[in-house]
Amino acid sequence: MNVVIVESPAKAKTINKYLGKGYEVYASFGHVRDLPAKDGSVDPDADFAMLWDVDVKSAKRLSEIAKAVKDADKVILATDPDREGEAISWHVLEVLKAKRVLKDKRVERVVFNAITKSAILEAMQHPREIDVALVDAYLARRALDYLVGFNLSPVLWRKLPGARSAGRVQSVALRLVCDRELEIESFVAREYWSIVAHLKTQAGAPFTARLVGADGKKLTRLDIGAGPEAEAFKAALENAAFKVAEVEAKPAKRHPYAPFTTSTLQQEASRKLGFAPARTMQLAQRLYEGADIDGETVGLITYMRTDGVDLAPEAITSARSVIAREFGDAYVPKAPRKYTVKAKNAQEAHEAIRPTDLTRLPKRVMRALEPDQAKLYELIWTRTIASQMESAELERTTVDILAQAGERKLDLRATGQVIRFDGFLKLYQEGRDDEEDEDSSRLPDMARDERLTKERIDATQHFTEPPPRFTEATLVKRMEELGIGRPSTYASTLAVLRERDYVRIEKKRLYPEDKGRLVTAFLESFFTRYVGYDFTADLEEKLDRISNHEIDWKQVLRDFWLDFSGALAGTKDLRTTQVLDSLNEILGPHIFPAKADGSNPRACPSCADGQLSLKLGKFGAFVGCSNYPECKFTRTLAGGNGENAEAVEGDRPGVKVLGIDPETGEEVTLRDGRFGAYVQQGEAEKPKRSSLPKTISPGDLTLEQAIGLLSLPREVAKHPETKEPVVAGIGRYGPYVQHGKTYANIGKDEDILSIGGNRAIDLIIAKESGLTGRRFGASESAPARVLGEHPSGGPVTIKAGRYGPYVSHGKVNATLLKDADPTTLTLEGALELLSAKASGGGGPIQGRLLGEHPSGGPITVRAGRFGAYVNHGKTNATLKANASAETITLEEAIRLIEDKEAAGGGAKKKAAAPKKTAAKAAPKTNGAKAGASKAAASKAKASEGDDDGPPFEPTANLKPAPARKPAGSQKPAPKPAADKQKKAKHA
Repeated sequence: MNVVIVESPAKAKTINKYLGKGYEVYASFGHVRDLPAKDGSVDPDADFAMLWDVDVKSAKRLSEIAKAVKDADKVILATDPDREGEAISWHVLEVLKAKRVLKDKRVERVVFNAITKSAILEAMQHPREIDVALVDAYLARRALDYLVGFNLSPVLWRKLPGARSAGRVQSVALRLVCDRELEIESFVAREYWSIVAHLKTQAGAPFTARLVGADGKKLTRLDIGAGPEAEAFKAALENAAFKVAEVEAKPAKRHPYAPFTTSTLQQEASRKLGFAPARTMQLAQRLYEGADIDGETVGLITYMRTDGVDLAPEAITSARSVIAREFGDAYVPKAPRKYTVKAKNAQEAHEAIRPTDLTRLPKRVMRALEPDQAKLYELIWTRTIASQMESAELERTTVDILAQAGERKLDLRATGQVIRFDGFLKLYQEGRDDEEDEDSSRLPDMARDERLTKERIDATQHFTEPPPRFTEATLVKRMEELGIGRPSTYASTLAVLRERDYVRIEKKRLYPEDKGRLVTAFLESFFTRYVGYDFTADLEEKLDRISNHEIDWKQVLRDFWLDFSGALAGTKDLRTTQVLDSLNEILGPHIFPAKADGSNPRACPSCADGQLSLKLGKFGAFVGCSNYPECKFTRTLAGGNGENAEAVEGDRPGVKVLGIDPETGEEVTLRDGRFGAYVQQGEAEKPKRSSLPKTISPGDLTLEQAIGLLSLPREVAKHPETKEPVVAGIGRYGPYVQHGKTYANIGKDEDILSIGGNRAIDLIIAKESGLTGRRFGASESAPARVLGEHPSGGPVTIKAGRYGPYVSHGKVNATLLKDADPTTLTLEGALELLSAKASGGGGPIQGRLLGEHPSGGPITVRAGRFGAYVNHGKTNATLKANASAETITLEEAIRLIEDKEAAGGGAKKKAAAPKKTAAKAAPKTNGAKAGASKAAASKAKASEGDDDGPPFEPTANLKPAPARKPAGSQKPAPKPAADKQKKAKHA
């Protein structure tokens, strides 16, 4: 028996089918070891010895693998064909060696670029050993990331309150965003004018021409810079005679784009489909691992982490065949197309991302895929086929026109483009980010010396615009151009920047938050080299050279640490004034923008001679007066821009005065709290407070809106049946409407301040009918609604369930899809759901499907009342604080499910385990861990009293009734945990 080891359970399941008897395939669930997050995991003094740690979940799986290996004839390591895959195989092998289960067994490493039967069987015929150079490159990268992150982040915590972390690639990517923002802020618009003549040929065909020269001198776009000059040109053209000076028609070709690499796939999916890079990679992973097509699980695309643009010969042959069949022989080029890598520091050569079988048209696989998966597959298929199609043939025409105005000779030009043969454009055209589209208008026929007639002359004023902010697609493109990061890191890097609140996304554009700008300014001041673009790219190049057996990885680490440790030592005696001086200089244009009247932007508006400056406080940075404590003027960092530059009096960092409440005469302020921005009225011991809904940005908040928020909850209507009030308010879980004990959340795009009575009543009635799809509603009291009679007899009803509305007939229940509207569901739709459930299809899947559990059944990620969670059968496991519902992988979800089931959180019987069981498990707890937990709990408790943020519970005049607790909730849970800590302490 041969044991095959891969990363993913989905991959294991598919490969097991292909290999058949004599093979057992096991999944490692990704990396099995990592560097512990503590000092000494990488020891520079011991020549960078690395301490690896196996977590509890991985240890359990490794024990299973080791048990299987013990009785195996051969071990085959079949992880992904890149550095990370090589590293996972190395880690597994090292653990098996430590367990002494290998003995004299053969160990082989195989790689395949696609999960298809032919690719896997072919790989099994050509095994090799672990590529030591690839492992060395991984070790060097991991050590570098640890040394930078683990040593630099504490410096930020000490010297820059509010900062969360720094990273080798993360901080450079953040600098790109911040530098672009500085460019935009320092940009000075320049006026220019365009002169366009609307003309007609002798045949009466209209067209337009642009002024490009005057009196023998060429005019560029910005040369006409003022209105009077533009009017002079316009006046001359109004009285000019026009004739054609030259007509030039040139043939041109436009060639197709190369097949997708990781970065170009992320860019196009962002532009065309609106997918974030992390989402794109998640969908691509699932397409790579496979789907059930015609009764067989097959991988649909090749490996999706690659810099390569080449295609396998068989793929090119297949593509040419598909093109001939689908579009005709004219679209097949005479010779197959070859592409070369243009990216700086390209990773080890892999094939481009393409469908594993190009004859598998998108329309054939759509039914087997989720909508987003189908869209991404179609994009990859289209790009791959287009890359092997004939070039587009164009004709670009340029007409030069002479305008004679008295003694003046003015030159105009008209351009146009005609597609003579569409070629690959028939199928595909790449999306654009910020560039203007080419002028593709067609010009009428004209001849040299032909007289033209004037219709009108337009002189239009323009102003130059600053460079556009990055989108996720353009940031990935820029990182690739600079050689920063690698295909496998782009998505995770952008995700970290968002999770750390260093950047935010508005209308697909990346805006740096003040926190991110402070971190970047600090690193640029005191660690300039390590956020330099060239330095980071050079380091990436060295890692590539390591993977090519060219240089020693330990020497790279030695050279890096020699300089980096010196830079770290230089910050030990760094004084706060030095930090502030540097931040003030770099962020001056952002914090203190120039005033329209030309006065000093740093002059304190409160006292006569004070100068405003950046200050560091307990909750982060703020702006204060140099005459403190005599002058206690402060304002928030973002308060320096535009309309938000209003001053705030008093020694209150993070506080912005919005105005005075006309009814109470109390001050209304906007404040920064531990849980986000909130508004407060007055300074009483228990002042009235309200958190901000997501529909209102702190920077756009007005006094009227703040007063409206403080007046919540407010009565908006009377219930039509009970005549009791229906109120609107903001609670711990966001804006809601309430009637008695019934609560209904309002839509994410609805405004709690303007929601009307009719809408509020609709939400309440829908919730009372159990038809909102919300979890934890009062489903016990919700009446069922009869949709009609089932063809086999008996009523078909729609009911409210704990996990949303469902349809029922006899003993068959089928949950509605997440985005389905239960109020408009028809009997026919209900019958389809019941039929699917009765036939074993399980009905629709709630949430987003991640994949199949190794023991069977779908695993999904869903939005819950207490945050996102993963589900398998009756087991729900809440995502950890550092995990995102958008980026969580199937492997991570399976781990959470297993942990929950192991802890007794699976089926209802386990959840209802007596307290005694929890107490019994206490002696197994390590005493040090229990002490650490207790210390962490004490610290968390102590910090609660330090913060003046709002509790985010419904507050104000009308106190809503408490919400019904969800069924199955276990309140006594904290008590066993306390017992557990006590016993561990005694141990």
